[in-house]
Amino acid sequence: MKRLLTAGIIFSLSSGLLLAQPKPKSQKELDAVMAIFNAADQDSRIAAAQNLITKFADTEFKGTALQIMTMAYFEKNDADNVLLYGERTLEVDPKNYTAMLLMSRALSYRTREFDLDKEEKLARADKLAKQALEILKTSANPNPTQVTAEQWETARKDYEAQAYESMGMASMVRKKYDAAIENFKQALTLTAQPTPEVLVQLALAYNNTGKYDEAIAAADKAIADPNASGVTKQRASQEKAKANQNKAKAAAPPKP
Repeated sequence: MKRLLTAGIIFSLSSGLLLAQPKPKSQKELDAVMAIFNAADQDSRIAAAQNLITKFADTEFKGTALQIMTMAYFEKNDADNVLLYGERTLEVDPKNYTAMLLMSRALSYRTREFDLDKEEKLARADKLAKQALEILKTSANPNPTQVTAEQWETARKDYEAQAYESMGMASMVRKKYDAAIENFKQALTLTAQPTPEVLVQLALAYNNTGKYDEAIAAADKAIADPNASGVTKQRASQEKAKANQNKAKAAAPPKP
């Protein structure tokens, strides 16, 4: 589930949220809000957000605090708390597409083929992703005084890419590889910086549909990506090797 937060999520956290919210009611509340944004790590950010909503029960920053907690748990690869605080965020802000996307990805990445509630979780992942896409169609720039229209459009497309990535992962768990390919391709088209992990998933999906040249091309892009981790490059190399082996077998003449 875990990967580096994309430009869209970073944008929400650092550029839009604080300025888009009402003013704090007191200096102490402002200090509590700023403690969230100034926190040095995820645990400190979670603690600061919890402190705000505990000490200032009527704060109008509650949705922001809950969303940031959801983000922090996502960074910690804690899917259970992503879902818990994502739901709490949506109770306060039903159109919070960031929470929807984080929850969707937590569900699609942690669900396994033989889970008894597999389809329930995957259906929820798809629903959240599609809801986020619908909301993003009409979402305005949350901070037009400091973020240009072009920057917001880049961020919005990055959010959309995350939705398609999540739906692609759900399709992979269902072994619906053609659907996964289309979703991953859409995600890679939308994002400003293609994600090597998605390229590996795309290569895997191509291998499972017998499209070995396409699998090799996707794997090569992941391997060449300077932002790809060692593990990601290793997985990409494995998919490339598998594609080459299967391609050779398919081209070999039948034995007499």
